[in-house]
Amino acid sequence: MHASEAASAGLTDEQREIRDSAAALARTFDADYWLERDEKGLYPWELVRAFAARDWLGIAIPEEYGGSGLGVTEGALLLREVAASGAGLSGAAALHHYVFPAAPIVKHGSEEMKQANLPLVARGDLLIAFGVTEPNAGTDTSRIETRAVRQDDGRWLINGQKVWLTQGLEAHKVLLLVRTRPRSEEKPFRGLTLFLCDLDRERVALSRIDKLGRAAVDSTEAFITDLEATDADVVGEEGRGFYHILEGLNAERIVVALEAVGLGEAALRLAVDYARERVVFNRPIGANQSISHPLADSWARLRAAELLTLEAARLHDAGQPCGEEATAAKYLAADASFTACDRAVQTHGGFGYAKEYHVERLWRESRLYRLAPISQEMALNHVAQQTLRLPRSY
Repeated sequence: MHASEAASAGLTDEQREIRDSAAALARTFDADYWLERDEKGLYPWELVRAFAARDWLGIAIPEEYGGSGLGVTEGALLLREVAASGAGLSGAAALHHYVFPAAPIVKHGSEEMKQANLPLVARGDLLIAFGVTEPNAGTDTSRIETRAVRQDDGRWLINGQKVWLTQGLEAHKVLLLVRTRPRSEEKPFRGLTLFLCDLDRERVALSRIDKLGRAAVDSTEAFITDLEATDADVVGEEGRGFYHILEGLNAERIVVALEAVGLGEAALRLAVDYARERVVFNRPIGANQSISHPLADSWARLRAAELLTLEAARLHDAGQPCGEEATAAKYLAADASFTACDRAVQTHGGFGYAKEYHVERLWRESRLYRLAPISQEMALNHVAQQTLRLPRSY
């Protein structure tokens, strides 16, 4: 029994239908499709268009803007099944950025901004990149250096540098967190503003970052020179952009956690199938406890991470505090996913190192979940300080 089947008891009929339908559609893209996307660095537009045709991309966008108006639970379940189909992070990340980057617009955008952008996102006609991280700021977002300066004619001119801009090469617009007021030591996160800008290639020079995994979904470095914006492009309140993003962190951690569980399940399934079929010394290698016990342990770890993630999603959608559950779920899911992928490679032996068996791609992709969107160390800091009330360490 896979973890998703075991978790069905806690889902509504509608959620089961979403999960099963998303899984069936995702499985129409086989492992060789994802191998080619990874080897050639091709964006999976076929997957995006298939999910757009079924009206899945707007799952968390309100109905009045062309979406389904559902919650984080439903969006996370959809992305979980995409990852579990064998698409891994290559597929989940492509769809994730139709669901998540729109969240600040849904909650804080003006009515004009919502009407102009959200229906396009829901149809798959508008891809939005997200630009927060900078090379000189790291985890301390308060020290970002990209600035927007208001001109005498009311325009804003944005200058600076962003790194790890996801899908920058394919995106039409970008959500940029920039500084519009000087940094204060007393309130360091004040004065950061979120803009939704056209990704004008004449003003934004993009450079692809060669990275360990997920070549199908690009990550870029962006050099921004006099990118124009107006007051109408400000998402929410000027100077409070960081807090607008902060409100969505729990949702992002929940979604990422279920993606990680799905990816780990995909690797576990490949390992189990191989352990049943591979015969050495006249019996399947899965008969050996040195093979079966690690795989059974990974199933248990993925199952536990999934249950905590679904509990965090339930709390989030009910409007209840869920910070500790969401953070702990991301922490557990990232480790469970990477461990499952590593064991899948080990189960395959030397063949696990070969691309044609597909587990090495999942192994490479799973490593990212231990780094982003919050590192394992920062997740533990959060639990230590917010849940256990231990002194702050930094």
